[in-house]
Parts: sequence; C-alpha cells; structure tokens
Amino acid sequence: MPSKRKLDLPPAEIYKAAKLASNGSRHAHVEEDDDLEAGPAPPPEDDDGDYGPSAPPEDDDGDDEEGRFFGGGITETEKEVLDFMDSNQQSTAFDAGPETIDGSWLKKTALSFEKKISRNAELRAKFENDPSKFIDSEADLDSAIKSLSILSDHPSLYPLFAQLGSAASLVSLLAHENTDIAIDAVEILSELTDQDVSASEPDWSSLVNACLEADLLGLLTSNFSRLDETNESDREGVYHALSLLENLSSSPTICDKLGSDKPLVQYLLNRISTPQEKETSQNKQYSAEILAILVSSSLTNRTCLVSLNAVDILLQQIAPYRKRDPDKSSSSYTPEFIRNSFECLSSLVSSPEGKKAFIEAEGVELCLIMLKDGGPKITKPSSLRLLDHACAFSPEMATKIVTEGGLKTLFTMFMKNKTSIGQTTEHLIGIFASMLRFLPAESPERIRTLAKFVEKEYEKLEKTVQLRREYAARLGVVDAAIQEENNTLDRKEREEMEDEFFSRRLDAGLFCLQSIDVVLAWLIAEDDGARDKIKQLLADRDEDLGVLRKTIQEQIEGVDEGGEDGRETKEMLSTLVRFLV
Repeated sequence: MPSKRKLDLPPAEIYKAAKLASNGSRHAHVEEDDDLEAGPAPPPEDDDGDYGPSAPPEDDDGDDEEGRFFGGGITETEKEVLDFMDSNQQSTAFDAGPETIDGSWLKKTALSFEKKISRNAELRAKFENDPSKFIDSEADLDSAIKSLSILSDHPSLYPLFAQLGSAASLVSLLAHENTDIAIDAVEILSELTDQDVSASEPDWSSLVNACLEADLLGLLTSNFSRLDETNESDREGVYHALSLLENLSSSPTICDKLGSDKPLVQYLLNRISTPQEKETSQNKQYSAEILAILVSSSLTNRTCLVSLNAVDILLQQIAPYRKRDPDKSSSSYTPEFIRNSFECLSSLVSSPEGKKAFIEAEGVELCLIMLKDGGPKITKPSSLRLLDHACAFSPEMATKIVTEGGLKTLFTMFMKNKTSIGQTTEHLIGIFASMLRFLPAESPERIRTLAKFVEKEYEKLEKTVQLRREYAARLGVVDAAIQEENNTLDRKEREEMEDEFFSRRLDAGLFCLQSIDVVLAWLIAEDDGARDKIKQLLADRDEDLGVLRKTIQEQIEGVDEGGEDGRETKEMLSTLVRFLV
C-alpha cells in the first residue's frame, strides 16, 4: 500500500500538533522584558535623597580581615556553597524528564479536557454576544485538543480513552461553533487513526467504534458543508477530514459503512465535479482516491454510487482528456485524478447496474475515441482496461462495441501493438474473448467479429497463435521451476505452497494464455477455415489441438460453481472442449 500522503503546504505553514518533547520541561515560565526591573520603583531622577544602606567605598575589596562580606553578611565560602546549591536545584528541575504517560495520566488529562469543554460551552452560552468573555476558554480548549496528539505514541491507551468518554467528546467538537476548533478535532482524530500509528487491531477498533457511535460520519459530512476551501484554514480542514476517511476505510467493515452513507458519498462526488475549480486541487484528487477505495471494497458500495449517478459524473471528469494526456501546464494532481476516476469506473461497470449506466452515459463511445486518439501514457491504456471490465458478462456491451465501430479500432491496436506481452495485449484478448462468448449467435455483430479474424488471409489468427507460443513459453519456464521445487517438498509442504505456486503462474501470464485458447476454441467451433488454419499453425511447432484442450480443461477444473456465472462458464468451456478433437 502506498505510503501515507502528506498535506501539501509551504514549509512555513506546515502545522504540527503539539506533543511533549522527550526532554522538555512542563514548568511554567515568564518571559523576561528588558524594559522592566524587579523590586520597588527607582527614585525620581531629580531627587538627590539617599535611599537604602550606603555602598562600601569603591576602593574597598568588600571583605574585612575575617573574610566577611559587608553588604550581605556572609562569607565568600558561604556564598560559593549557596551558589552551588542554587545551580543544583535548577539542574534538577530541568532534568526531571517528561511526565509518565499511563492510565493515571490519561484520567487526569481526560478530566481536564472535559472541564475545558464544559467551561467553554458555559461561557459561550452566557456571553453569546461578547466573544471577549469566552475567547480565553476557547484558546485553552484548543490547546487541550492539540495536546491529545501524544496519544498516537501510546495507542495502548485508546481503549481507556474511549471508555472515559473522551473519544465521544472529541467527536462532539466537530459541531463546535468555531470551525477552527472543529478542524483541530478532525486533525487529531486523523493522527490517532493514522496507518503509521503502531496500534493493535483491538486498540484501534475500540477508538474508531467509539467515534462512530458518537456520529462521526454525520458530523464529518455536516462539516464539509460549512468549510469554505477558498480559505486556507478550511482547505486544510477538508484535507484532514479526507485523511480521516482514508484511515477509516482500512477496515473492510467500516469501508462498507462509508460507501453506503449516501450524504457522505454525495459530497465526494460533488467535490470531484466542482465546476468552478479549473485546476485539479489536492483535495479534489484526494476525494477521487477515496471513491476508488470505496467502490473497490464491495458490491454494496458500487450499487450505492451507481444510484447517485456516479458513472455519468466520472465520465464527465475524464471526457476533457479524450484526445490527450494532461500536459505539463496542468496541475501535478491531474494525472493521478484521472487514473483514480478510471479506477472508479472500472469497478462500477462490474455490476449489472453499472454496465447499464455506462451504456446510457455513452461510455463505450468515449472509450473508443480515447483508444483511437487518446494519450499513450494515461487515457489510452486506461480506457482499454475500462472497456475490458465493462465487456465481461455483458451481451449488451459486446453488441454496443460492434455497433459503434469498435472492431476496426480494436483490431488495428491488436495488429500494431509492438509489445507482444503486456497489459495492452491482455486487455485486447480479454475483450475478444468476451465478445465471442456473449455476442448472440447468428447476429450481425457476431458474424462481423468472426469475419475480422479470418480476413486478409488469417493474419489476425497468425498473430494470435504467435502470442500463444510466447505466453506458453513464459509459463513453461515457471512450471519447470515449480516442478523442480516440488520435488524437494513433502505432501504437506506442497499443499501449503499451492497458492504461492498459482500466484507465480498468474504472474507468468496464465490467465492471458487461457483467454487466448478460449478465443481460438471459439473460432475452431464456428469456422471450418479458421479450424484448418489453426491446426496448420500449431503443426508448425509439432503441436495439435490437444494443447488447447489441456489448457481449457485446467480452467474447467478451477471454476467455482457457487454462482450462476460460474456454472455458465463451466458449461461454456465444457462445450468448447468437445470441438478440440
């Protein structure tokens, strides 16, 4: 997971919550003023009177023969002893060390915190129209909030902090009339729940659950509506609130709760589509990132976002870049914002509702434009990936691609792609496999797709078989290494390593090889000319249809029949195998 993002501020404005220094003094002190003198006031300058005892003569060394000091009545030795004792006391005061942070400290701190909240509320109610009467109590409350930052170094105290009710009290300050107080409370909550804090799961959960029970989400949402991001302080407040949401989303259960909170999700969608914001700001990008986290979490979250018109809103955000990537004059946050917008869409179109909304919002047409004219670094590869996700398990999407002229664009990319192995190839093969599976039989769209594969003397078939050889060779190297490793393991160790071995095979291109073989199997099943050509191409390397049959049989054995999609997939693959003889 990427490292925790930091608020982007000029160095002079970076805010750090107050913490006790490891060797700092907690004693009160008074600042010295060069214009003031201690003791009684001096006599008037024009007064010639004598005051106090007379000073010794200037030519006197101050001591008598026995070593006594005339002005103080102490000997020089006694003076040295007193000076030593005084310096020792000062050293002891500074070397006492920081206060111990434990349960007793927290109880005292919590009591003081509650008193300052109550005192401020009391004075605000009593002197509502006279801020000067409660401004000092507000400053005390502000300091008390910031001092809680030290708890992030002692997360074992989180359960007690929640049990004492202090977590709920801290959350309640999000509703404070002074937005600066609310912002400080949000920032401290963000610090305490940060992923960099070494809190155990139970300790972290005890704090977060107490905050959620105190209506943290509702108060956060209401704060968003009253913060004005044209103000620097409010803009920082929004950032800290977004940071808190990111922290909370690290828990799958809480992430689902966030994603199903419609007012909160609506704010995030509104934030990324702010019309008056010409350049992508840090908070706009951050909002898109949190949306990407939420939609990738669960189907429930995706359904909620689709119901709030998220697909159309996100398509509008990427549309300005349909023929280009962000240029150097764009905000530094723009590329990441675009990637996160595509990430959101790729997750949303995995649901039936998302696919329908994608078609209605003309998402297919936009993707095809980007594939043809988009920038090579971001928009073109991102739109291809999005189209691959959208096409899966969707006859409507496959048909739409053909009717909108997508065959020419896709096959041109396929033939011109110089890098045989890579993301572009894998997504193109994925789209072809989905189209051959879901385009209705005997439909004009299916016939046009099959014709594309066999035109120009089967050149696309030749490239497909060549790709198969390259992926099979890569996978063969990994399989040989796994087999060699297996020979050194006993039965229990092999079982423990199964997931690791499967992951290695996926990294070597197993899924793409399986998709290629499905595409070839469909062509063999539906076109006699394609069947003969494929057999001829395989024979050039002393192979036959058995290599395809082996791969597809392996897919059949790995299909999860728990859902309807799994059962239909297994039935489709079993049918294709019968043609590979």
